[in-house]
Amino acid sequence: MAETRYYLAIDIGASSGRHVLGHVEDGKIILEEMHRFDNIQQRRRGHDCWDIDMLWKNVLAGIENCRAAGKVPTSLGIDTWGVDFVLLDGEGRRIGDAVAYRDTRTQAVAGAVDERIGLSQLYAKTGIQRQEFNTIYQFAALAQEHPEELAQAKRFLMIPEYLNYLLTGKAVNEYTNATTTGMLNARTLEWDADVLEAVGAPTKIFGPVSMPGSSLGGFTDAVKQLVGFDCEVVLPATHDTGSAFLAVPAQDDQAAYLSSGTWSLLGVENEEPITTEDSRLQNFTNEGGYQRRYRYLKNIMGLWMIQSIRRELNGVDYVEGKGAGRERAERTIGFGELADLAREEERATGGAPAPRVNVNDDRFLAPESMIEEIKQACRETGQAVPESTGAVMRCVYESLTSSYAEAIAELSKLTGKTYTSLNVVGGGCQDAYLNELTARACGIPVFAGPIEGTSLGNLMVQMIQGGEFTDLQDARSAIRASFDVKTYQPA
Repeated sequence: MAETRYYLAIDIGASSGRHVLGHVEDGKIILEEMHRFDNIQQRRRGHDCWDIDMLWKNVLAGIENCRAAGKVPTSLGIDTWGVDFVLLDGEGRRIGDAVAYRDTRTQAVAGAVDERIGLSQLYAKTGIQRQEFNTIYQFAALAQEHPEELAQAKRFLMIPEYLNYLLTGKAVNEYTNATTTGMLNARTLEWDADVLEAVGAPTKIFGPVSMPGSSLGGFTDAVKQLVGFDCEVVLPATHDTGSAFLAVPAQDDQAAYLSSGTWSLLGVENEEPITTEDSRLQNFTNEGGYQRRYRYLKNIMGLWMIQSIRRELNGVDYVEGKGAGRERAERTIGFGELADLAREEERATGGAPAPRVNVNDDRFLAPESMIEEIKQACRETGQAVPESTGAVMRCVYESLTSSYAEAIAELSKLTGKTYTSLNVVGGGCQDAYLNELTARACGIPVFAGPIEGTSLGNLMVQMIQGGEFTDLQDARSAIRASFDVKTYQPA
């Protein structure tokens, strides 16, 4: 009997991280969670920052858990959110802080960057939608606040690339995450010199991009001593949405995809980017995908609003220093209970229309109180103000699902295709009420699952590289055979 080959997906999102071990058994993919941890931002030098040292400790802890369980992985891959980065000096040491995309530092410089390069020109070059937290604006903010850090910099690495560097000693930029910067040319797949110049980013610190499936080799000697074994490090789609889209078990090209997590990413896979002015004005983006594909999608706020409400009700501060002094709730409110409250509110009102807010408004990125921000947005638009928790939650659910319906209509217009189903992967696919409302709002069936979409997509690249599957179609067939997918009809 052949020895079982294990593969490890290290999937780190904006709220939490997990290590998921996978192997293939009788043609089916078997998953096992080896480690889970919270990812909480910290306030440093006046900015909201990622605790990179904590992330690194947890990366190692999860790897060590595999060894302790006697399931040493053949390879591992790391994916995280996009946009954010670190800089290294000539000796490979980190310079400054890893400022988080939700920080407000870009607000003062974004307009000047737009005037300097022109939004239409920037979109035509990169195909990436304008969001004030994009890396391009972060560079402009850094150049203004800490020019000395840019002067010291010898290498630019995004968050998963930096963790790979700590594991292997190799500083490598990866395609899918590089596209989220707004600085990579969508057609040449090279860092765009005009864009870099516009924000004062030195070209010397950016390396050539490598594709998912590339091998970085094994651990450094120091890491081998720490964890007790060696392991090949493979690049998955290091942007978590790129990995999540891989795991969608769609069977035809009339299916739209929704990666439902802290962010909702709704779109399709294309072989070429769409960088027209109409596409820019509709806020669609062309992010990199596996096999040099383009994930043509719209970024929607997603479960962040629900996560923030839950934290607030449970007395958990989002960032150190915000809401200080608030006492923790006597009992913990779960996501399921919040969904139930929204459903009960719908029943109590006889299905009467709920107030809605623009979930993509920047005001919801990091408010002091998400609940009060939602209420204030309703006041400003002359709508009934949701007073109870159930009413607030229903407002969020209805707002989210109406934005999904609008995005699918826009997608159809821009691509010239009709979409007959929506495939939902990620943590949000567990929310039955959200899925029901989505099917109702979009008027098409919703197929929900698998839950661990991002980890699965990460593993699929490793397993294809390791010879477990012949190609992406083969791997997606295994997903359909391995995991339960629930159907929600629009009726």
